[in-house]
Amino acid sequence: MSRAVRYSEFGDADVLQVVEVETPQAGPGQVRVAVRAAGLNPYDYKVRRGEYGKVRPLPSGQGSEFAGTVDQLGPGITTVTVGQEVLGWTSFAAQAEYVLVPEDTLAPKPANLDWAVAGGIGLVGNTAKRATDAMRLTPDDTVLVTAAAGGVGLLCVQFARSVGAAVVATASETNHEFLRGLGAIPVAYGVGQLERARAAAPAGYTAMLDSAGRDGVLLGLDLGIHPSRINSIAYQPGAEEFGISTIGGGKKTTAELAWLARSAAHGSLQFPIRATFPLDRVQDAYRLLEKRHGLGKIVLTMP
Repeated sequence: MSRAVRYSEFGDADVLQVVEVETPQAGPGQVRVAVRAAGLNPYDYKVRRGEYGKVRPLPSGQGSEFAGTVDQLGPGITTVTVGQEVLGWTSFAAQAEYVLVPEDTLAPKPANLDWAVAGGIGLVGNTAKRATDAMRLTPDDTVLVTAAAGGVGLLCVQFARSVGAAVVATASETNHEFLRGLGAIPVAYGVGQLERARAAAPAGYTAMLDSAGRDGVLLGLDLGIHPSRINSIAYQPGAEEFGISTIGGGKKTTAELAWLARSAAHGSLQFPIRATFPLDRVQDAYRLLEKRHGLGKIVLTMP
């Protein structure tokens, strides 16, 4: 037997349970991974709270990204070996002591990469890269990045800076020093944010990467950014309401995942971990995530 996160009804973090389950066995084309770290993402709790409708059959597992050690191979596996350290994706199953996945969802974990980073960078990295690439930024751009201290936002800042764009980043004041270290101009939330954002870029903005939602999109529109140059991963109705883009995660590849892992390992991508929790404190982990405004990623870890 092994342990896994499950919920049997839709609701807040209180519905999450860590239960005993039959340890999965690798069948043909499957790899079993002993999980060491599993990332938390807002999508997890939005599905669990029913914000997209009751799209999951119950009881449901939770979590879509993980890192761990390969410990069992089914017939036909050729690209990974028992004992190999990997990171990968799955669907509503990562928050468990063991996961079963196809080999083409796994990438090698660099030996010097922290387990929590390995378990948390995959989905936000994919989302941030696709969102930023969709804007086709150049050194002539001045970009507003909202919720810039979150897992997606802080990577959007770095991807935008990597092509030479100027970046103004909204975040709580406690996270301003970190964002300055990434080359961004930080702007505090709250009363006067619009004026502060204008002052941070007197010549105006040419693009926006939004992770805040409708209020973030409205901020961009108030700053005069053309809707076609606003991309929001947090307000899907904005495509119809305002004519903005809503390009986020998708089209994941193991090549991209391996690149994200290597970039974090050698420091070309900064990816701070906000907090780690053991599996049996999954409720506490999600309560913290749902408060928002923290720096970096929250991850469940297993010994």
